[in-house]
Amino acid sequence: MTTVLTPATPLTAGDRCDRCGAQAYLRVVLVSGGELLFCAHHGRKFQPELKKIAAEIQDETEKLHATPATASDDER
Repeated sequence: MTTVLTPATPLTAGDRCDRCGAQAYLRVVLVSGGELLFCAHHGRKFQPELKKIAAEIQDETEKLHATPATASDDER
């Protein structure tokens, strides 16, 4: 049996943490099927356990450190 994972779509502000409802920055695709979404805090907290049951972990926590572009940046 072959499992094919589709490319992950980027997480958006509408994706919410399954634990607390904050914006999700991690998507965990489970080996058993389905997925879980976590904020950065809960993703770090549960990371050891999640690695054991995950087929794939999509980590977009780098978005928390990105500097948003401003209108003045476009004028340069």
